[in-house]
Amino acid sequence: MIRAGIIGAAGYTAGELIRILMNHPYVCISFAQSESHAGEPLWSAHQDLVGDTDMTFCPKVEADNADVIFICSGHGRSREAVQALGNSYKGAIIDLSNDFRLKADAGDFVYGLPEAFRDRIVKANHIANPGCFATCIQLALLPLAVKDLLSEIHVTGITGSTGAGQKPSDTTNFSWRSGNASVYKPFTHQHLGEISETLHDLAPSWNGEINFVPVRGSFTRGMIVSTYLDFDLSGDEASALYKEYYRYEPFVTVLDGNPDVKMVTNTNKCVLSVQKYGRKLHIISVIDNLVKGASGQAVQNMNLVCGLEETEGLILKASRF
Repeated sequence: MIRAGIIGAAGYTAGELIRILMNHPYVCISFAQSESHAGEPLWSAHQDLVGDTDMTFCPKVEADNADVIFICSGHGRSREAVQALGNSYKGAIIDLSNDFRLKADAGDFVYGLPEAFRDRIVKANHIANPGCFATCIQLALLPLAVKDLLSEIHVTGITGSTGAGQKPSDTTNFSWRSGNASVYKPFTHQHLGEISETLHDLAPSWNGEINFVPVRGSFTRGMIVSTYLDFDLSGDEASALYKEYYRYEPFVTVLDGNPDVKMVTNTNKCVLSVQKYGRKLHIISVIDNLVKGASGQAVQNMNLVCGLEETEGLILKASRF
């Protein structure tokens, strides 16, 4: 069994990670660290775990008891956690923050988008898990990038409230969010850097821009991204290109139809559709921001790093109704 430890185990992504790891056939959770909930049962923060485990949050990191450590501490704190582990810790580290995603900050961390960089991930020991919007947008663009078919990119994305984290704020409380929608961080979203680096890695000659407008949606989890760009080939050629690229990807489906968020909620799936309108190619992509956009992808990366079947512990049914 792989012993997995979690640093910062009380937040939304950690709760999803615990749920997935508890049902993983080759993993046992060795510790779940949280300073704020130390000594309390896991279900005190993650009430969907009531009756599933008697484990309590521990105050300190128990690195000696872990073969892999997931860091869910939040942006800006993961680097401190890695430094505290030091060179003596030889196990795998998978970070779910943005601290190591950009090349300038990465050190020996490998960017963990399996559909683009699987060959690098299987050889790595430290993984920077991609952001949720970054995952959804990149999966919409990878087949074009590898064929050097990118042009100016225009994206609108709508995300659920869990994407903002568990700490309450003015824009996450129920009274404000329910029945409401608002734009935030237009053209300046923090995930743009990692998206741009991936696209330039796969298509070095591309010199366009990513025009991204994110929207807060009136739902809790999941996200839908609408991307369009100029495209000279036909719609049939675009569809064939996408289906060939994702032909052997276990978690990506190219749909001849109109995907919606409930197709993927609670799963590690991404569903895409590709349509041509005049000179514009329109790509729709949907994922669960907490699973494929965070904890599920982290487990997918763990499976790759540890030499397991990539889908282990991740065959999850969508919460359609």
